Amino acid sequence: MSAVRIPPVLRTATGGQKQVQVAGDTVGEVLSGLASAYPSLATQVLTPDGDINRFVNVYLNDTDVRHLQALSTPVEERDTLLLLPAMAGGCACAGACSCSTATDICACPERAPAG
Repeated sequence: MSAVRIPPVLRTATGGQKQVQVAGDTVGEVLSGLASAYPSLATQVLTPDGDINRFVNVYLNDTDVRHLQALSTPVEERDTLLLLPAMAGGCACAGACSCSTATDICACPERAPAG
């Protein structure tokens, strides 16, 4: 089983556990197992298609899996996966417009772009 380190922002889904053990031979299998064991993490970690959510970075032993083989990256028993949700800024006008929080672009004509 591989260790999956859970950041504080996601620990409520694991009952406060900082680290959980999940079986799997690839990153994809481990993440699927994690989503099965902790269903409230499923939508936060994986897309409906089973890909890694674009707002979550997954590291295998300190290397972003997107720079390896992504979900197909092999994992060993002693490996550690780290989930790291992306942090983003907000709109310069606190959401009183049609801003895109995904891209941090403020669409208000009176405001400068957030950033």
